[in-house]
Amino acid sequence: MDGIFSRIGEWADAHVQNAVRIVLILAAAFVLTKVARALIHRVEMLVEDADPDSLSDREKRARTLGRILRQGVTIGIWTLASVTILSELGVAIGPLVAGAGIAGLAVGFGAQALVKDVISGFFMLLEDQFRVGDVITIAGASGVVEAINLRTTVLRDGEGHVHVVPNGTIGVVTNHTRGWSRALLDVSVAYGEDTDRCTAVLREVGRSLEADPVFGPKLAEPFEYPGVEKLDDSCVQLRVMVRTKPHEQWAVIREMRRRIKRAFDENGIEIPYPSRTLYVREKPARPERG
Repeated sequence: MDGIFSRIGEWADAHVQNAVRIVLILAAAFVLTKVARALIHRVEMLVEDADPDSLSDREKRARTLGRILRQGVTIGIWTLASVTILSELGVAIGPLVAGAGIAGLAVGFGAQALVKDVISGFFMLLEDQFRVGDVITIAGASGVVEAINLRTTVLRDGEGHVHVVPNGTIGVVTNHTRGWSRALLDVSVAYGEDTDRCTAVLREVGRSLEADPVFGPKLAEPFEYPGVEKLDDSCVQLRVMVRTKPHEQWAVIREMRRRIKRAFDENGIEIPYPSRTLYVREKPARPERG
C-alpha cells in the first residue's frame, strides 16, 4: 500500500508542474485570442461612419480584412499553444515539425485544388477585388458578398439563396457596386410619337426625381438623356441613365419606371406592346369545267 502511494507521489511530483504550466498555456491562449479579436473589432469600429444604413468602401474593406485577421490570429495562437503543450508533455517537437513538413508536402500534391483556392483567396484580398457587402457576379453566381474566406467566397442572391464559391474557380469578377452604380433604362415609344416631345417628358421625370427628398440623395449626378438608342421592329427606344450611389440603382430604376408610366399616360404618349397583324389571302375560284 505504501508503495502505491509512493508511486502516486512520485508521479505527482513529476507531472503537477507540467499540468500547471499546461493550464496556464491554455488560459494565456484563450486570453490572447479574446484580446486580439477585441482589438480587431475596435479597429473596425474606428472606420465606421455615422450612417448605419449603408457601408462605405472603408467599412467594407475593414470588415473583410477583419474577418480574415480574426481567423488567422485564432489559428496562429492555438497552433503555438498546441506545440508548447506537446513540448510540456515530453513530445519531441523537432521530428514532429519535420514530419508535419513532409506530410504537408504530400497533402499539397494531393490537394492541389485546396492550395489553388487558398492562393486565389489571398491574392483577391491583396488586390481588393471586392469586399463584404458588394454585389458581384462570379463563377455564374450573383449576389451580395456575405463572407470572404481564404478558401471560399459566400454570396446571397436576391431570392435568399446562399452560394459558396471556391476561390480557385473564380476567373472573372464583375463588381456591380464598386465606387458608384448606374441606373440605365431604355424606354419604348410608338413610331407615331414625337421623340423630342417624349424626351422633354423624360426630362421632367428626371428633374422630379432629382428634387425628391427620398430619391435625390440616392443620385450621384444629374440624369443623362443620350436620345434614340434603337429603332426596333415596333417601337423607338429612348435611353435614360443616371449615376447613383452604390446599391441604389435598382431602387432608382423602379421609381423611374413608375413615374415614366404615369407621365406618359398623362401626356397621351403611347407605350407600344407586342402585336401581330395577320393577312389572309383568298385563293381565286377555279373555273368550272363544262
